Amino acid sequence: MTKELRRLTTIVILMFIALFASTSAVQFVYVGALNDHPNNRRTLYDSYEVQRGTIVAGGERIATSVPSGDVYAWQRQYVDSPMWAPVTGYINPVLQSATGIEGAMSQELSGTADSAFFSRLEQILSGQDPRGSSVELSLDPAVQRAAFEALGDLQGAIIAIEPDTGRVLAMVSTPSYDANQLAGHDDQAVNATFQALLDDPGDPLQNRAIGGNLNPPGSTFKLVVAAAALESGEYSPDSEFPNPASFTLPGTSTSIRNASGGPCGPGETVTLADALRLSCNIPMAELAIELGDDALRQQAERFGFNHDFLLPLAATPSSYPTSALSDDQTGLTGFGQGPLTATPLQMALVSAAVANGGVVMNPWMVDQVVGDDLSVQQSWDPTVFGEAMDPDIAEAMTEMMVRNVSDGAASNARIDGVEVAGKTGTAENGTDDPYSLWFTGFAPADDPQVAVAVVVENGGGQGQSGMGNTIAAPIAKKVMEAVLD
Repeated sequence: MTKELRRLTTIVILMFIALFASTSAVQFVYVGALNDHPNNRRTLYDSYEVQRGTIVAGGERIATSVPSGDVYAWQRQYVDSPMWAPVTGYINPVLQSATGIEGAMSQELSGTADSAFFSRLEQILSGQDPRGSSVELSLDPAVQRAAFEALGDLQGAIIAIEPDTGRVLAMVSTPSYDANQLAGHDDQAVNATFQALLDDPGDPLQNRAIGGNLNPPGSTFKLVVAAAALESGEYSPDSEFPNPASFTLPGTSTSIRNASGGPCGPGETVTLADALRLSCNIPMAELAIELGDDALRQQAERFGFNHDFLLPLAATPSSYPTSALSDDQTGLTGFGQGPLTATPLQMALVSAAVANGGVVMNPWMVDQVVGDDLSVQQSWDPTVFGEAMDPDIAEAMTEMMVRNVSDGAASNARIDGVEVAGKTGTAENGTDDPYSLWFTGFAPADDPQVAVAVVVENGGGQGQSGMGNTIAAPIAKKVMEAVLD
């Protein structure tokens, strides 16, 4: 072999070694980074070659995949999307994002979850096209529609759950949006729609039932204060408190009043039961100060405040400050003001705990995941979060909440022939800002089937004239009726 030929052979061998090394590096070392690279359109196209599974609620298909006729192969379609969008969310290759159930259950819907291993194997061996699994939600379409129609054009949210299981029966947030407009494959149209939703002052992309910009819970938090008082063993529903027409918070010149502007009913004193029934601020502020910040925080956390919940949608934790509060701030928390925030989910859990004998169940909204061969790949069962109060205290709380509806400040939640337990709230947000209007409760009181929480923002369009009993309570009534019917 000539010297030149040996040199050429060496160069060729070295080139093959370099090629082998570089391809091995691409396939094994850099594969993750390359797959995740935003400019790698091939990976993006491949991910949409799988027919994504269906999202089902009460036997109704609310999200499906249809052939798109373009490079993405499949496109999502959503039924009654404004009603369901805060739950389903959307998935879109243009935005390269997925929200709601589409995001939280993406592996199951795309068929890549560990639970779908045998289903994938069967598809490969049989030569079938890859297909994702279906996600069956716990939500009831009839209850969902009743909640959605009850909120109408108002800005707010509703959540309804089964007290003894934690299953979510309805989850509505308004204003909403049409997820179909975010599922298209036209880059320009989708980006324009997405930007318009981001710019919308109503924040339609936020799910107010479990997150968004949280509201103070207002007088619905009086349930937490009352529970803390009864749990202490030092108070009963008949415990009495001074009944002035105004009360100056300790160490300040800030004077608070009851919603009526006068004392809490006749007499120089008022009982805890009547303070709750009439939703008076002063006796609850006095009680909160007597109990102290630590006792209120501990009780709030037993209900779920300051904790994360995955339904599997991630709920923003409702907040009771973890740092010590001064007496004046503690007094404000007595009627749900001050440094407090809550989601409707959290306030529904408070009512559900009372309805369930003091036990808080973990909330969940997916019943099962089903493969394309109809095999159940995953299923969910009720689990306990913790005990918020003793059963006898839950019974006493139920009696006070029933009186609140039958002969008190939550009268507009009454249902003919059904005993309803509930509590309203009208929360202040600022000196001139509209109120946040609340209701939380459950029914029937003697055999609870549903616990519900409603928040209506911006004063329900009535500024500081709207009240929880006039706007939020009738909405909750319609939702509870839908469940009981």
